[in-house]
Amino acid sequence: MASDANGWNICRSPIAEAVFRKMATDAGVVDKWVIDSGATTDWNTGSSPDARGLACLRTHGIETKHRARQVTKEDFMSFDYILCMDESNLSDLKKKANSVKNSKAKIELLGSYDPEKQLIIKDPYYGHEEDFENVYEQCVRCCKVFLENNS
Repeated sequence: MASDANGWNICRSPIAEAVFRKMATDAGVVDKWVIDSGATTDWNTGSSPDARGLACLRTHGIETKHRARQVTKEDFMSFDYILCMDESNLSDLKKKANSVKNSKAKIELLGSYDPEKQLIIKDPYYGHEEDFENVYEQCVRCCKVFLENNS
């Protein structure tokens, strides 16, 4: 599971979710994973991903039917990993996990898997199309390493 900042779940985490789903599908292991993304708040619940993110994914041959949702207490009990985009996410998610009695999820920065050592995946919302491309490229690098380490 990937989590996005500012409670949005419309930019970075849907890109990470779609990238990881495609990689797992291509590797023939998608049935071994429950792949989802969520936000730390409910601001955009039910919304589609940002149009610029969708266009970026389509450029790379990836489609998604994702709708924004908020991370739930159940997520901490059912997911093995919750991967987030920045330190604010990490802090918010760890606080929420501490309030869940049977939390088993390992909460990490997705960027911790980046071979180029870019720890933070920057929010492209106020940027341009190239910022979404940068998020995509970083997600590809991170998801590849994460999948290799956890297959």
